[in-house]
Amino acid sequence: MEEPGHCGCNAPKKGKIGHIIKRLHSAFGKKFMTCGMAVGLDEVTLMHGWIMGYLYHNQGKAVYQKTIESDFNIRRSTVTTILQLMEKKGYIKRSAVEKDARLKQIFLTEQGMAIAIKTEAMIINMEDSILEGIEKDKLDIFYEVAQKLMTNMKQ
Repeated sequence: MEEPGHCGCNAPKKGKIGHIIKRLHSAFGKKFMTCGMAVGLDEVTLMHGWIMGYLYHNQGKAVYQKTIESDFNIRRSTVTTILQLMEKKGYIKRSAVEKDARLKQIFLTEQGMAIAIKTEAMIINMEDSILEGIEKDKLDIFYEVAQKLMTNMKQ
């Protein structure tokens, strides 16, 4: 006999929101990698793509490691590792700030800029495909619920 709230398919039971969020995250990551490989972005991880997009859209603003830590809600050690790898791959450069040599501003390199532009175009196409067939009013509800979930999780 099936458990209450279980439809017999691979969908999680009602009330397992964490499981749904995890599956969405995993599916999005896989889709990103598949689409990235199709357009020649084999080396770009999802997080590298997000950070390069962030730097691209915040050109002219001072962006530091701390900025990325807080805006992406990730630990210092994790950001350090990610930025070191991105710098090694030639996507970013870090420059000491005149007033405080301990502080390093983060910039996209020419290579990073080209990849950010290519990644953004790929993400736009990818999002168009994953949103196909979803009505605007349903999408508005999704965004509203997602925002409420974020607010609740911050409490």
